[in-house]
Amino acid sequence: MSEQLELDDWQPDRNLGMELVRATEAAAIKAANFVGRGDKNAADGAAVDAMRRFLSTVSMQGTVVIGEGEKDDAPWLYNGEVVGNGLGAECDVAVDPIDGTRLTADGRPGALSVIAVSDRGSMFDPSAVFYMDKLVCGPVGVGVVDIRKPMGENVRALAKAKGVDVSEIRVAVLDRPRHADLIREIREAGAGTRLLMDGDVAGGVNAARHDSKIDMCVGIGGTPEGIITACAVKALGGLIQGRLWPKDDEERERAIAAGHDLNEVLDQDSLVRSDNTYFVATGITAADFLDGVQYRGGFVRTESIVLRGHSGTVRHIVSEMRPDRWSE
Repeated sequence: MSEQLELDDWQPDRNLGMELVRATEAAAIKAANFVGRGDKNAADGAAVDAMRRFLSTVSMQGTVVIGEGEKDDAPWLYNGEVVGNGLGAECDVAVDPIDGTRLTADGRPGALSVIAVSDRGSMFDPSAVFYMDKLVCGPVGVGVVDIRKPMGENVRALAKAKGVDVSEIRVAVLDRPRHADLIREIREAGAGTRLLMDGDVAGGVNAARHDSKIDMCVGIGGTPEGIITACAVKALGGLIQGRLWPKDDEERERAIAAGHDLNEVLDQDSLVRSDNTYFVATGITAADFLDGVQYRGGFVRTESIVLRGHSGTVRHIVSEMRPDRWSE
């Protein structure tokens, strides 16, 4: 009897992700007007403005903890800005209107518009150290790989867990001079690399997916991007590990003063101390797991992904909108 009452009284949580996707769609559509035009600042400005306008309609009391900054004395999704219509739950909000501004400007694949949300006060504060050494993989790698181990050992362990030859393992790495030794270690272990021009978040999320052609994403990238990726990893069942990477002595001292242990390995539960997370992304240019914005037969078409940590739900959303009605 009591069990039946519990079932009758149960109500599903409102799916905030379905509201947030309208904001990433808007940012992606506006950014798409600048694909291949060589002006990443114009693309970013259009995406930020569109995302902010749509976020103001979302039912939440959001505070931006990872934002774009303040430009031209105008509210541009800066850290500390309150977003949403003020009627819903209190949330931490992380935004990246364009993950891959250079990809957008150059007309290259892999640019996304991204929002991540979690319970208020649950996101790690990334202000002390901008960079983080990261390792991201899918569910098979949980308990198998460890950022503290040599890369060759991780590659071989993951290949064994997947039941494949090491030569079939592909590891995504940002193509930066600082990663020259890391790339060499991966290749010497017998695995292949996928060198990323940009798109730190897209690379990590792709590696965490169970059906991806990428097995791991490793290397030094942004700490804010690591926190955003952690929101996705919680839904995908994968693993993210990171260690703060101060770029100079001043940043190192600031991190220590803030109480950070620079040797600590931060996982998804350290980066986001809540399972009530949402990760929403819309493709701007075609990525491995999302199509970019397309104009077809009088409609604008977008493809998005909505990930919910609490339920482990992955939704793929294809939207077609009439540009004349949407712009109104």
